[in-house]
Amino acid sequence: MNGPAEQGPALPDDENGTPRIPPPRRAADDIERLPSPAPAPGPASEPVVRTHAILKSLLGAWALTACSAEETEAVEAHLTECAPCADEALRLRDAVGLLHTDRSLDLDPLLRSRVLENCLGRRPARIPVPVWASAYDAEAARLDALLNDFGDAEWHAPVRLKWFEQERQMNRRTTVAGVIGHLMAVDGLVAAALGLDDPAGTGLPTGLPAGPTARTEAFWTSTRFPLTRAVREPWREQTHTLIRTVSFAGRGAAELAVPYGDFALPLQDALLDRAFECWIHAGDIADAVDYPYEPPSGAHLHRMIDLAARILPEALAARRRAGLAPPPARLVTAGSPGRSLRLEIEGAGGGDWYIALDSPAALGSPDHEVAHIALDGVEFCRLAAGHVPPEDAAAGRLGDREAIRDVLLATASLSRL
Repeated sequence: MNGPAEQGPALPDDENGTPRIPPPRRAADDIERLPSPAPAPGPASEPVVRTHAILKSLLGAWALTACSAEETEAVEAHLTECAPCADEALRLRDAVGLLHTDRSLDLDPLLRSRVLENCLGRRPARIPVPVWASAYDAEAARLDALLNDFGDAEWHAPVRLKWFEQERQMNRRTTVAGVIGHLMAVDGLVAAALGLDDPAGTGLPTGLPAGPTARTEAFWTSTRFPLTRAVREPWREQTHTLIRTVSFAGRGAAELAVPYGDFALPLQDALLDRAFECWIHAGDIADAVDYPYEPPSGAHLHRMIDLAARILPEALAARRRAGLAPPPARLVTAGSPGRSLRLEIEGAGGGDWYIALDSPAALGSPDHEVAHIALDGVEFCRLAAGHVPPEDAAAGRLGDREAIRDVLLATASLSRL
């Protein structure tokens, strides 16, 4: 059965009792859209006023070319009217120029020496480095600066060491790390003479005098693996310890004997020798990694040349003892002037030296000059390092040809591993 029909809501009646029928609703799309209200009018736009403070605050961005075109125009117009801001703008532009990477960022190798010289000129050190040790201090510092930014690849770059032996050029292949190990091993001779620890002393024959070559070979063979950049720190610490020790040792230390195996050098000459080798091997390293390297200062170069010139008479005598040179032409008593060769060194560190030809005990004398050689200072040092064959040395030569040949060969014989 169906229940009673459900009743919907009653419709309202009109005044006569007739139900009122509401009008049909409009579809949504038929609803009239009202116009959007117009935006309220805002205040009239005014030109931006660039005050002095605002324009000054933009100078940094202007120097970096980070301003908009409008800001750049406003700043540059202001600079024509405001002298303080113009000066500040120039300083900022100069500072920004230092940030450009189109120039070398490497420090000048002589920067440390100049800074130290300026500092010491204003306030001398209480314990200054002796003058005779300053060349070693400078050359060790320059080499350390060269090594500062080396990566692993540079430390393993091949380096070929050269020297002369029995009138033949010798060579030995190693690495940058091997060269630093060689320097540390030979520096150990000076350290031992001063009673200091020798970081490269292990592996040497016990109780046997060891010269530079023997110490180097022993050190190289005592390491199980190829040397790495780890060798830099003990070498660097050793150089600092040597300089610190000789600075506190006083004047008498300059004559302390440093044994080099079959000969000895006073401490002041031994440190000149170490400075010379630091420079020469730094050049070898720089060549291996294709990097420029400058010679020492003129004063230090002069002392290195002077050391070689003082040793040359003994080197000539050693060549005669080995049968590599003719016997002396005219012997004289010790301390008397004898036949001499004038060694003229040109350029930085230059000067004149008279080399006794017949006896290491004779005196070189301009009154007994029989030959004359002229050489550039750096070229002479490269000859003494065994890096230039004697016959290829660019020398001006005059006088006794045999004496000239003997002196050039004797200079090359000063070199060693």
